Amino acid sequence: MAGLQLSGLASGFDWKSIVDQLMAVEQAPITRLQAEQNTNTKRASALGILDTKLTSLQAAATALSAAGLYSKRSATLSSSASTWTASASDSTAVGSYNFNVTQLATASRFNGASNIGRAIAPDGDLTGLTMATLHTANAVTAGTFTVNGKTVTIAASDSFSDVLARIGTATGGDVTATYNSTTDKLELAAAPGKTIILGAANDSSNFLTAMRLSNADGATSLASADSLGAVNKNAALSSSRLTAALDNPNGDGTGSFKINGVSIDYDTDTDSLSTILGRINSSKAGVTATYDSTNDRINITNTSTGDLGFSFEDTTGNLLSALGVTSGTTTLTRGKNAQFTLNDGGTLTSTSNTLTSASTGIDGLSVTANSTGALTVTVAADTATARSKLDEFILKFNDVQDYIDEQTKITSVNGKVTTSTLTSNREVQDWSRKLRQMAFAAFDGDVKRMTDLGIDFTSGTNKLAVTNSTKLTAALKDQSQGVEAFFSTKTTGFSARFDSFLNNTLGSGTITGSLDKQTELLTSANKSIDTQIADINRRLAQQRSVLESAFIAMEQAQSKSNSILAQLSKSFS
Repeated sequence: MAGLQLSGLASGFDWKSIVDQLMAVEQAPITRLQAEQNTNTKRASALGILDTKLTSLQAAATALSAAGLYSKRSATLSSSASTWTASASDSTAVGSYNFNVTQLATASRFNGASNIGRAIAPDGDLTGLTMATLHTANAVTAGTFTVNGKTVTIAASDSFSDVLARIGTATGGDVTATYNSTTDKLELAAAPGKTIILGAANDSSNFLTAMRLSNADGATSLASADSLGAVNKNAALSSSRLTAALDNPNGDGTGSFKINGVSIDYDTDTDSLSTILGRINSSKAGVTATYDSTNDRINITNTSTGDLGFSFEDTTGNLLSALGVTSGTTTLTRGKNAQFTLNDGGTLTSTSNTLTSASTGIDGLSVTANSTGALTVTVAADTATARSKLDEFILKFNDVQDYIDEQTKITSVNGKVTTSTLTSNREVQDWSRKLRQMAFAAFDGDVKRMTDLGIDFTSGTNKLAVTNSTKLTAALKDQSQGVEAFFSTKTTGFSARFDSFLNNTLGSGTITGSLDKQTELLTSANKSIDTQIADINRRLAQQRSVLESAFIAMEQAQSKSNSILAQLSKSFS
């Protein structure tokens, strides 16, 4: 009988369509509930957007009460082309300050003794010395060099003595080269009646430079400008070819020294000169130490400018002495203090080129000079920062007003009235009104209302605007304390009033705001509608089942009737 469930199979009556029509009529309440639910969802979404806009407005209102906002100072230079810089703090007195810098501050510089490295062949024995193993300040490169127009070719593996001999061979004996172990210099001598001319434009080896040789007019003899030997700054100190022997008082190569009272440890068996220099520079000694390969010495410069000295001490071991810092012929170039006048007064000094209250006596003013000369620094109230915060507040205020107007408006076109998502929400409309009232509420102070700052509503709208920019600038400049009190006074100030109202609207901490309450009610209503729709759908399913069962029973009865009639007809045919 399963086939009898097909509508009208036995009876010829399309009862299935009748059931569908009856169910469609019964589903009308669901359609109304879904429309109500859709409206609630739109309202909740609109409230969510309003929440975001009100939060931005609250942040902008709070920013108007930031500490120091209205007491900030700007410092400008009389020449826009100057590379000086200037800044002023909130405490700097407004006014003009005439600076005339006659001397810039420089840092003290200490040069250690030269030639701290061992000679390339102290005993004069050149055996085993190759171009690759010469301990000169600059490594010799392979290639060619020229003496008296004759080319000499060298490779890294060539011995030093062979290269010296090649000079004589190449020049046919016109020039001979020898190494002087006493002076650690290479010496060139010309044959009688000959002179020496070094180099050519196409030389590819730096041999002559590495030997510190250069031409002299009509020279019959030439020698290296300085000793050739140099320290190997990348080898362990114990094998770095220092001229002076290193003490080993601890028996393990360790030691320490002090620069400006700061102790620095070392190990001659593992630390290189480069490592020691890096350790000095990263310490709190306040100096920068470098190795001067040209003069084979240590140079130390103060990181701070001014006429400041140095202190050096070998604590354990003799490393500073071996490096020519505390021994040999050293030089100290004393730094200079900056010298300047202020407002045509007497000469003042500063160890730094940044002139602060310590040297000027002007609280909060800082001027950095990188050239000598005269400039005027003008300190004035910084109105730009406060103005930007006010412009931001006006922007956020107008954004909220525009949004509420858009979401609550009612329009009528040709007699047809159209409402908006929040038209019926009187509380939202009341928020808009209260915000406008607060914007122009009176304050008991020198600045009483926003109009005293040149801020008012644009005519015919709910939107704020700076209607008198000159008045606003003057108030920020000349009435900074009154403006600060207007915005920043606790409880009664402009920012405090907005913050209190918006906390009640948006919620704060554990307190639920009125906007959140509305959203929660809409969410709860939609959940209730979901339950109602589910109940209606269950009831309709039961009704459909009852109706379909009844019609199927009718089909079955009709089918039996049709069968009996068929048999009777057959019997009496």
